[in-house]
Amino acid sequence: MTQSSTNKPRDWLVAGLAAVMCVACILWNISAPTRLGFAILLQQYMAFQLGLALTICYLSFDWRGDVKERLGLVDGAVAVIAFLTLMYAAWDYIWLLKEQPYRPWQITLVGAVVTITVMEGVRRRTGWLLFALVGIFLLYALVADKVPGRLIGKELSPVRLVQYVGFDPSAVFSIPLAVATVIVLLFVFFGNLLFAAGGGTFFTDLAMAATGRSRGGSAKVSIVASAMFGSISGSAVSNVVTTGVITIPLMQRGGYTKRDAGAIEAVASTGGQLTPPIMGAAAFLMAEFLEISYYSVVSAALIPAILYYIAVFMQVDLIAGRDNVSASVEEKQTVRQVLADGWHFLLPFAVLLAALFWWRVDPEDSALLASIVIVIVGFARGYRGQRLSLGSLWRVFVETGVGMVNLILIVAAAGFVIGILNVTGLGFALTLVLVDAVGSNVIMLLLISAVICIILGMGMPTGGVYVLLAALVAPSMVEAGLLPIAAHLFILYFGMMSMITPPIALAAFAAATITKDDPLSTGWASMRIGWAAFIIPFVFVASPGILLEGDMIGILAASILSIVGICAVTAAIVGYWSRRLGFAIRLCAGVLGVLAMPLGFLPFAEYVHWLAAVLLIAVGGVLMLLRSPNSTDAEEHSMNDVQSNPGRNIQ
Repeated sequence: MTQSSTNKPRDWLVAGLAAVMCVACILWNISAPTRLGFAILLQQYMAFQLGLALTICYLSFDWRGDVKERLGLVDGAVAVIAFLTLMYAAWDYIWLLKEQPYRPWQITLVGAVVTITVMEGVRRRTGWLLFALVGIFLLYALVADKVPGRLIGKELSPVRLVQYVGFDPSAVFSIPLAVATVIVLLFVFFGNLLFAAGGGTFFTDLAMAATGRSRGGSAKVSIVASAMFGSISGSAVSNVVTTGVITIPLMQRGGYTKRDAGAIEAVASTGGQLTPPIMGAAAFLMAEFLEISYYSVVSAALIPAILYYIAVFMQVDLIAGRDNVSASVEEKQTVRQVLADGWHFLLPFAVLLAALFWWRVDPEDSALLASIVIVIVGFARGYRGQRLSLGSLWRVFVETGVGMVNLILIVAAAGFVIGILNVTGLGFALTLVLVDAVGSNVIMLLLISAVICIILGMGMPTGGVYVLLAALVAPSMVEAGLLPIAAHLFILYFGMMSMITPPIALAAFAAATITKDDPLSTGWASMRIGWAAFIIPFVFVASPGILLEGDMIGILAASILSIVGICAVTAAIVGYWSRRLGFAIRLCAGVLGVLAMPLGFLPFAEYVHWLAAVLLIAVGGVLMLLRSPNSTDAEEHSMNDVQSNPGRNIQ
């Protein structure tokens, strides 16, 4: 018997379980159990989905985290135990919940199996970092009553610990797992449907037609495409490898260095997680944590995301001007031609946005409506040879279920941490310790929080990053007087910056595998290109107008000052603004750019910001006017030379 035939039953089983995950999510969101007369708790549904995710994990991945060549006896047994245990928990959850105060052995069994299998699953799928972090909290819970000082907590025996973290609705079966299995799964399904129908190719073509002919158009294609895909995909790394295989070679052919090409793709893909309307699933989690509407979250995140991409757009444009990077001359299609072939892909997005922001439908129902529209138009029309079929639709169900395994395990482990913070009192203690450590110095609190967020965010996807930071860091910031939405967006930004910040810059490292460049060098270049993301959170904390808080005049003033400051600092970093800048002008532009941004840390801050902004606008205008026709001709001649020899500037 061949290896492929040996694996075939296992593969079909995994595919079936993955498809069941998607079907169960759809049935839950259309209230099928209630309509059929069954009263099912949300925790029962979550237990069912967690059981499927654990089973797929142990059937598909070995102890090193690699895809299995053949199913071993031990992993097969663990998969069966996890499946049967979680199916029992889902079936008998109501009785178990009633008996929880009496601590029956059944809860101990369920809790122990959930705790052990989730922790090992997390280690296999995400590595040792998150495993060690959650393990530290589990260890703390066992010795919390013996910890000296203010971090002392409630005593928990091993049996009580697994009963709580592995079963309680405040731990593993809490908000993060609910959001992942009810809302995020549907949006991942929506994104996979879009790609299967040819939407990925359409939006790449649209971005190329819209920006490809401009200066540095290849990089602008990458930015636009990655912003669109990143918001939907929920993973900066997967976005890099999906769009990067097209955009990175395009940038290199246009004249960007390997290092800059990889860094631009990494920064653009990471920014997708911060961009409404989906924000890589973080928006849904944030709405639940803050107990506010989804509309309020994406409204607050809109201007910061615009500022982020203005900074990236400005930098790639100025680099193109400085280094004479060509446009994407190989692109022949116009926007009208692309829309003529793929206009039908705009319909599901129109339905999604209308449902979310006009009809104010719940996010999960909006995603379901948009998915139905994709299925209808995907079967009716194709794009460049891609069209939905029954086979591709089946693959979407399978890929969605398998793709959700990592996130489900991560948020389940994050539920352990949340439960421990609650039951031991550690969450309150950590808040007091951090706030007391910095006193009334809010700037110091923000700096410490930023560093913690980058460190804790290393190696984790968006949902896992946000959930952990929302439990560990955000409460101390809110306690210090920050707006809750500002605090939570702050931690999300710096948590995502771990994707481009060495030593573990996953998005930058993924881009480096495509460019064949040094990963660390790509990471440092990503920090340079994405520099604005490290300052924007401080801006919207100091000026809530960036988050659409306050009157229209305040919102416009904060936005204008931020744009002027970002453009000035970007020009100083690149050393170009209509012509190459000398050191003195770069230094001046950098200092004035920082002063223009509404950070509010100086006396008479408002006057200083506006004075700096006016000076910058005046200096920028003078530089544009002083640009000599001779230098323009030389640059155009050099650009034509690059277009005729596109490989000249590739390192």
